[in-house]
Order: sequence, then C-alpha cells, then structure tokens
Amino acid sequence: MEHSDTDPTRREFLRRTGQATLTGLATPWLLNLSAMGEAAAFASTDYKALVCVFLFGGNDYANTVVAYDDASYAKYATIRAAGSGGTNGMALDKDALAATLLKPTTALPQGRQFALNPAMKGLANLFNTGKAAVQLNVGPLIVPLTRDQYNSSNRVKYPLPPKLFSHNDQQSVWQSSSPEGSTIGWGGKMGDVALSNNSDSLFTCISLSGNSVLLAGDSALQYQCSTSGAIAVRNLTNNFFYQTEIKNAFAAMLQQPRKHVLENEYNTVMKRGITAQAKVAQGLSTVQLQTAFPAANALGNQLKMVAQLIGARNSLGAKRQVFMVSLGGFDLHDYLNTKHAPLLQQIDDALSAFYQATVELGVADKVTAFTASDFGRTLASNGDGSDHGWGAHHLMVGGAVKGAAFYGTAPPISITDTLAPDDQWHVGQGRLLPSTSVDQYAATLAKWFGVADSEIGALLPNLKNFGAAAGRPDYPTNLGFMG
Repeated sequence: MEHSDTDPTRREFLRRTGQATLTGLATPWLLNLSAMGEAAAFASTDYKALVCVFLFGGNDYANTVVAYDDASYAKYATIRAAGSGGTNGMALDKDALAATLLKPTTALPQGRQFALNPAMKGLANLFNTGKAAVQLNVGPLIVPLTRDQYNSSNRVKYPLPPKLFSHNDQQSVWQSSSPEGSTIGWGGKMGDVALSNNSDSLFTCISLSGNSVLLAGDSALQYQCSTSGAIAVRNLTNNFFYQTEIKNAFAAMLQQPRKHVLENEYNTVMKRGITAQAKVAQGLSTVQLQTAFPAANALGNQLKMVAQLIGARNSLGAKRQVFMVSLGGFDLHDYLNTKHAPLLQQIDDALSAFYQATVELGVADKVTAFTASDFGRTLASNGDGSDHGWGAHHLMVGGAVKGAAFYGTAPPISITDTLAPDDQWHVGQGRLLPSTSVDQYAATLAKWFGVADSEIGALLPNLKNFGAAAGRPDYPTNLGFMG
C-alpha cells in the first residue's frame, strides 16, 4: 500500500522516527525521554495516580470472577466438569468459594452472585469493605455490538476490533486502540495532558514492565524503572571504571556540549538520563515503607517500587502519574487447574499489600489500580485449559473506587451457539462479546484523573461511538465506578 506524506499514519511515523534519531537512538531506552512539547493542561493542586496491572496471556475470567448463585454455578460446573471426551474438570468447588463471596451493597438483577477465586481472599475483603469493584465483561469494541451484528457480514456498519484473539495485537488494542505496531497509548495521552502539572515531566509515565505502548504519548514517553529503582547508565556503573577519577571523567565526557548536532543531542539525552537517575535515587532514599510486601512475588516487587515512587512524588515533582506493572503466564491452554490459582495468588498478595501501602502513605484515595489483559478466555474447556476469548471481568482497587459493587452487565453462563432471548453476549464456546468497551473503561479512569470531557475524546478514538451523544445512552462514557 502506498502512503502520501498527508497520511496521518505516515506523518506520525516520520515525526517519531525523527524524534528518536534526534534523541539518540543508540542510547538505552530509559534515556529516550519525552520532548518538552506544549500539552493541554488541567489544574491540579492535589496528587493522583493510575496503576495499570496488565495480565499478559489472556486471563481466564470464569475462574477469576466465578459464578456463585445456584442457577449460574450449576451451569458453570456442568460446562467445566470432567467429560468422557478427555476433558479434565476445571470447575472450582463451590464450598471453597464461600470465603471469597462478593457482597455488593446493591444486589445484582435476577439473583446473580459472584465470588473471586479462592486464592483471592485479600481482594474479596477489599471489595466487601468498599475499596474494590468489578467491571463485568469489558473488552475492545469500535461500536456497540449485539451478537447478530457480530455475525453480520456488514463490517462497514458493524466493524470489529482488528485481529481479534491475537495476543500481541489485542495487548496493543487494549493499550492503544490499535493493533501491534501502535506508537501511542491512552495512558501516554493522559500523560500528555498532565505534563505541565508536573515540575519534572520525565516522571509522568513510569513503567516497571519494560517497553509498553500504553505509556507512550505524543510528548510524554515512558520512563522505565526496575524493581530496584532507576535503571543505571551501564557504562557508568560497570567494573571497567575502577577509579573514581576515570569514572567521573567519562561521565563528564558523556554530558558535555558538542558542536556536531547529533553528538550534542546524544549528550543532552545522556545528561538528562543521568540527572533523572540521580533524582530517582535521591527521592527513593527518603521513603521507608513499613507495609510488608510478599516475598518472591514478581508483581509484588513491581508494585512495591511503584509505592516507593509515589512516596517520592514530591521529590520527583509529580502531581499526576500513570504507572504500568505486569504479570505473565496467563495463556493457559493447558494446566489451568494447577497454574491459574498461583498466578491469582500473586495478584491478590501484591495488590492487597499495595493498597495497604497507599494507606500508609496517606494517598489511598489518590491512587487507583486497575487490571487489564489481552482478552478473556472461553468458558468451554479445550482439555484442561481454555482458549482465546474476548470480553472479561476486571478489578478496580483504591480508596476513590465506588467499591462493593459490580458495574456493567452480568452475562449468562452459556456456551450455546444458538442465540437465546437473554443471551446477547456469547459468540460461541462461552467466548464473551463485550458489553462494555475498553474506551468506556479508560474514559471513566481519565475523568477521575482530571482529563476534561472536551479532551477525553482525543485520548480514545472510538469513544465517539458510545454514550448519549452517539445515541447510545446504554453504553455510557462514564461507567460510574470512580468517586
């Protein structure tokens, strides 16, 4: 396909390629920091942070937020029971779910009830005490769809998200509304809006999960940290420089002005990165958390560092921040029974400790964590696991969350391929057609973060197809789960 210079995708590619060149493509990624461009601003005198907890591989929704009322559980247990065709049972025991039964302040219609996986007692307690909530059946949508519309051949009128059921693409679609190769995500766009509110804009978007499109903005590019803190400039920390004088001389050489434009830009970025590294280290040195985080827990280690960075927010000059952490291993086509619960235990231990750390820091109502994943999975078993799906249930945790509540539509428990009157939300094998879009989910978080209504549409390109203004009040642009 040919592209002209007027094509937006090509213009963006050329602009960002030029930007990367001028900032020193050979430098470590952490040094490829944001340009200090103009950004739309909102007035913020307080502090707020969003923390995306991304579950790579596609989390199995049915064994995370589990049907519990008698009628629904019976269907779930039948679908996930052991079968004569070699299918191993994947249904959780109902008695084990009693300790994690979710007790909303307003009961769900038709007597529906849910429990969290038995490994998630901490999050069940946060839900039941009003500090967490569940968004039911959320996933990427371009326009609202019914099952008949999904099955329609008219893709102009009823477009589908690109490359459904593909891991890499759906990870990118969740984070940016575009498939793999996207360069800007909605978390980064929030960062663009917030840049001018932070005295040091480098610490607006911080990833503990490596390179992530979610945190890449137009002007705000992610700053990467490890679970130990700022990622050091390797050549200034390795054992080649045994003498302090040589080390200091090399550091000065890396940062001094140069006449050649590319050499000078390289050194400018190096200087910025070294300065940022020192600033992070200094800020973290003042934070002493008493909250105990779980040992040998990869997600817990990431969230502990996020809590420490939040504790250093004043030193870092931050009023608004977006973080990303992640946990992998959820692509469980096999061994769902043995591998899923330990992953959920890590999430439970890590998020429970993180919430307590925000209480300790006095910012529990200023920090909201939320889960996301490639996609949900099928309710039907493929043997002893589940296949790629679409919609899924997700958790929001924090003092500002309107907790002890479910949001969205609880889908029937079904794997039928025949459309029943009450079943608009299945597209075969118990794969959920989302009744809530990622754009709605993200817009609700953005609104709380402080993004103006007039700017939210620029963050989320498909949001214009939802809400009352689009003639779809049944798909509101504010889902209501934030205070």
